[in-house]
Amino acid sequence: MGKILSDSAKQQLSKRLGVSDVVQREGWGGVSARQCGNLVREAVKFAEEQLKS
Repeated sequence: MGKILSDSAKQQLSKRLGVSDVVQREGWGGVSARQCGNLVREAVKFAEEQLKS
């Protein structure tokens, strides 16, 4: 997710999907490919919500 999302946005997304413990323990590289796909989907939803407000 690089520099596209702020650190706080990435933390919020990881908490939404229940992978924040993995991210804290192993970094973003420890998140499974499936969960990364889910994170991208949630990031798109998050961005759309931000644009609406």
